[in-house]
Amino acid sequence: MISLLCSLVGLYTYLIIGRVILSWFPANPNGPLGQVVRIVMMLTDPVLLPVRRVLPLAGPLDLSPLVVLLFLQIVVQGMLLRC
Repeated sequence: MISLLCSLVGLYTYLIIGRVILSWFPANPNGPLGQVVRIVMMLTDPVLLPVRRVLPLAGPLDLSPLVVLLFLQIVVQGMLLRC
């Protein structure tokens, strides 16, 4: 059970990193990359949006992925699951 949770947290970590990388490239919303972006956003927004609302503005930088990744790695994988 713990290994499954560790794998899911790892997969979600890759989704967030993928979202950050995809945000660097403009995508046609009707193209295949646009569909991938939409799916990744749909999967990561429920976690990133609440963090984004709480964080102070850092200019044009969105620091919410960094905060969520640190939380996942340190608290969830490190302390709770001990992956």
